[in-house]
Amino acid sequence: MATQSSSMHYRGMELLVSYHQHPSVLVRNQLVRLNAGLVRKIAHRVSHQCAEPYEDLEQIGYLGLIRAIERFEPSQGCAFSSFAVPYIRGEMLHFLRDKGSSVKIPRRWRELQTRGERVRETLTQSLGRVPTDTEIAEQLLVSVEEWRQTKLATQNRMPLSLDALVSVQVDTPITLGDTLVDHHYQSLQSLEEERQQLQQALSQLEDKTRAVIESVFFNEIPRKEVAEQIGVSPMTVTRWIKRGIEQLVSGLQPSVTPTES
Repeated sequence: MATQSSSMHYRGMELLVSYHQHPSVLVRNQLVRLNAGLVRKIAHRVSHQCAEPYEDLEQIGYLGLIRAIERFEPSQGCAFSSFAVPYIRGEMLHFLRDKGSSVKIPRRWRELQTRGERVRETLTQSLGRVPTDTEIAEQLLVSVEEWRQTKLATQNRMPLSLDALVSVQVDTPITLGDTLVDHHYQSLQSLEEERQQLQQALSQLEDKTRAVIESVFFNEIPRKEVAEQIGVSPMTVTRWIKRGIEQLVSGLQPSVTPTES
């Protein structure tokens, strides 16, 4: 089983390198089929957290997988599965966000709003003016606070468009979407920064130590198999990994510049 898994990883990396050098639909489709299990796994998890069908999430996930394939750089030394997960999951979450309907309000408040509108019309005719919230609440036999919450929930039921104009600065329109923080982009940016830091720290290791760590942790090759490939004992591989991790931790620690007294 381990050998088969290693073979798939090697095959996947070969295809990724090939696609990076000469992009083609044929190679991309091979990569999609090879990583379909990753999409299905994420779709299965997300489907348990929402009401959308698993099949729809799976199809959307493939868009994220394709985007990851197109942006992945094999030379960076990062495992493709780790690189692709944020893209696949992010595409599904964007789909759920965009498809989200109006805000759901409790059934009691919906019914109360309907009754309140009828009471408002009746009181307006009998009083000759628009009734106050207190007067409407008394007729509905509810508190003024609950009636006001019902009205507020109804008013806020429909979401604002991200294209809604907020202000204009120096003849440049500012929309609601422009003021929102893109957490998905920030997350990807943070992951990219961490990946670059890790890659820089890896480049400081000895060649054999770096090769062992990349094989075990990035390519997910069993330590015993790595030991056989390079002609050393599994214990030696373990020692190299331990030493390499210690050096990585040291290299990734933020540098502290001593202040002058």
